[in-house]
This record gives sequence, C-alpha cells and structure tokens, in this order.
Amino acid sequence: MGASRSSGTTDELGPDEDSGGGPPGRSADPGPRADDGGIPGEPPGSELLAALLDGMDAALCAFDAAGTVTHWNREAERVLGWTAREAVGRTGFAGWAVRRADADEVRARLMSAMDAPGRQVHEFALLRKDGGRVLVRTQSAGVRGADGQPAGVYCAFSEVHAQIDLERAIALSEALLEDASWGVALVDVDLRPTVVNAYAARALGGGRTALLGRPLGELVVQGVEELEAALHHVLAEGAPSAPAELWVTLRTAEGERRRCWRSGFLRLASPLTEEPVPLGVGWLFRDVTAAKLAEQEADRLRFRTSQLHRAARTASECEDPMEAATSLLDFALAGFADHVLVDLVAGERLVRTAATPFDAPGPCLPVSGGDIPARYGPGHPALRSVERTGTVRTSAGAGDAERSWASERRWPRDAAHALCAVLRSRGRTLGVLTFLRAASRSAFERPDAAYAETVAARVAGAVDLAQVTRGAGR
Repeated sequence: MGASRSSGTTDELGPDEDSGGGPPGRSADPGPRADDGGIPGEPPGSELLAALLDGMDAALCAFDAAGTVTHWNREAERVLGWTAREAVGRTGFAGWAVRRADADEVRARLMSAMDAPGRQVHEFALLRKDGGRVLVRTQSAGVRGADGQPAGVYCAFSEVHAQIDLERAIALSEALLEDASWGVALVDVDLRPTVVNAYAARALGGGRTALLGRPLGELVVQGVEELEAALHHVLAEGAPSAPAELWVTLRTAEGERRRCWRSGFLRLASPLTEEPVPLGVGWLFRDVTAAKLAEQEADRLRFRTSQLHRAARTASECEDPMEAATSLLDFALAGFADHVLVDLVAGERLVRTAATPFDAPGPCLPVSGGDIPARYGPGHPALRSVERTGTVRTSAGAGDAERSWASERRWPRDAAHALCAVLRSRGRTLGVLTFLRAASRSAFERPDAAYAETVAARVAGAVDLAQVTRGAGR
C-alpha cells in the first residue's frame, strides 16, 4: 500500500506524498527511494508491486483513508473498462464506476472494512466504462499504517457469475471426491492414485489413504496392463470419446475377485500455464459386473436355446435314432465343451458307444467297431453320476498334473474340467454323458449343469428309441 505509482498501476497512500504539485494521489517523485528497498540495477519496489498486482487473477483496487483510489490493476481494468490512469486519484466510485444514487451506500460499505476486523464480503452493481452494469462480489479489508492506525482499504472483486462458476466447480469436485455414487480417482503421471473417493476405495479394496501412492499393479492382479495402457493413452492423446469397459481381477482380503468397471477418463492439465502441462488423469468408473454377467448369461441362454432348436430340427430328419443323438450332441458342444463321451449301461458296467476324437476337435461319432467297455475305476465321476442319478461336476486340482489327472480317468489328455449328466428315459437309467473342457476354459458352473441336463434328456429319448427299435428288429 506504500509503493509509488511509477508504472501507472499503483500509487502512494497518505497525504504527505501528495504535496508535490502533481495530480491528487500521485507522488511528485516517482523515482526509487531508500525505503522502497530498491537496489542499484534492480527494479524499484513500486515496479515489483505493480507487476505483482497486474499478474493477479482477481481484480483489485485500494483506497486511502479519505476514500481516494490508490491502486487499480489490469484485471480491474478488464472487468470495468477503466484504466489505472483513469481510476487512480478519483474519490470513491461515485459518478463513474457506480450510479450516483448508489454511491453513498457503496462507499459506506467499502470503507466500513477499515475499522472492522477480518474481511467483509459484499455484492454491488458497478458501472462499466461503456455504460453497462456488472454485478460483482467484493472482499474488502482494512489496511493499517506503521503506527497501527487505519490507513485505507483494499478491495478484491470479480464478476458474480465467474465467482459462482468457481464455487460450483469447487463444490462439484468436493462432491465427486466425497459422496459420488461412482468411483473417482485422480492418478498422477506416474499412474499412482493421489486422491480417491469412498466408492473408489471400496472398489479397489482399501482405505482412502492406504491406496494413495501405491502402484496399480499392487491392487489389480489381472487387467492392470489394459488399465495402465488406457491411462497412458489419455496422458498422451487426451480423453477417449466413449467409456471403456475393463475386466480386472482384484486382490482382496477375501481372495481374488473379478470385476468389470465401466470407465471414463479425463486428462488433467494445469490452468496456470500457457502450454497445457499434464497433472495426471481423472478416472471415473462404476462397477457393472452384475449387469455384464447378466448380459452375458442372457446372450449365452439365447445361443443355447437357438442351438437346441436347430438340433431338434436336425434330429427330426434322421432315420437312425443314434444318428439323431449324436447330431444333438454336435449342436450342444458349440461354445459349451471341447469333448463329449456317451457311455451306456450294459448289465453291471458302462460301455463307450459314441465320442468325439480324443486328439483333435471333431464331431461326435459312434465308436468304430462297436461298443467297448469303459474301464472306469471305483469312484469315477461317470459312475457316481449313474449311482446318484444326477449330475457330477469336477475339475483338476491346483496340485494335479493335467495330463495324469485326465488319463487316470480315461479322458482326453487336455481335459481339465468335467461334467457328467445321467441319461434317463421312461424311469430307467440308460447311461451317462460326459462333457469335457480344456484347462484354458473355465470350470463348469450350475447354469452349465442345467443345460447339460436338458441335452441329456433329449439324447436319452433318442437312445431309448434306438434301443427299442433295435430290440424290435431282432
């Protein structure tokens, strides 16, 4: 408040410096003085103050104790159109920056800050140089002199709509990082979380502070490469045009769990630099696992229903009932399993009647040369299925060698998951169907068992018809 106005933007406060014959409020000696802190060869203190004030984002003006304008920066000029040369030295805003009818009230409210503690916030309608009116929000506070007495007032102001926009932006960011119903995480350029909201912390399986600064690879077991690639792309190229769905496997205290996150990304750049400097990425996501699983299940059900419909139409055109049975199995295998075996009951044992090739994908065909005994040991899943008259699911354990596990059960060497469904018709057990999957596929689940039982019921009808027809032929 005590710098000289050598740049045309700032001015001296106090009556003692206004006696040099110059215009009111201007110093007669604009040169540097000892108390300016000036150093030979360096800008005087007034010029430094002018540069600081002109570089502010907020409009700023100041008044001495008599209400004379002493400072006026470039942002104030931008908002109201009055230059510093036109503003400095005027008494109050009356007649130029505010209507005369409002001048006394505005002056009283502004100057009251000189004797009040802290800052005061007001809203005024000020006049632009072109005659237009603009609503501004001001923050004013008193200035004390060296003797501790009131020496003036400084006032920072901005257009109300700009202030409201800023407040909305701050409120939005705080709401997103606190109470949003989707995950929000701010990730720095090293791809480490710096801020996460409560939803994101729950989704990532940790506390809001415990997750900060940790590499994503410590939180995501599978899918981290895709996530990091998306973040790198945003940093380099900008935000994608549409949300992305990322499948990840998380490491939690309860074990690993697979989740699907529908994610949107925003590149964060500093607003304080002329060239955009990336600060990181804003990552917004929702857990859509349940919806995606339901969608996948609906797609799977539609496909399987379509396959059963096509199988039924094909089987109805087969003259040989066993050919109808194997045709049904060819349609059922699509997208469901890699191999299928048909073992029928013959006395006290099971005999292999039809199967897909053991060494390569292929259709289900009757065993060449006629039925052969299935040399299953006690406790074999197929035998258990017959004994229980139900479905049995099994998979190779973590410690089992895949090939030995399959060969011990007389199955193809690549088998790692099995589902055995009993063949029942007219209240009799006719045999068992065994569906097999390789290790690269997931284990059979409950919906798979229901589908296999539906297929087994249709195959059992065809097998029963084949046996009746063969008996009648004899």
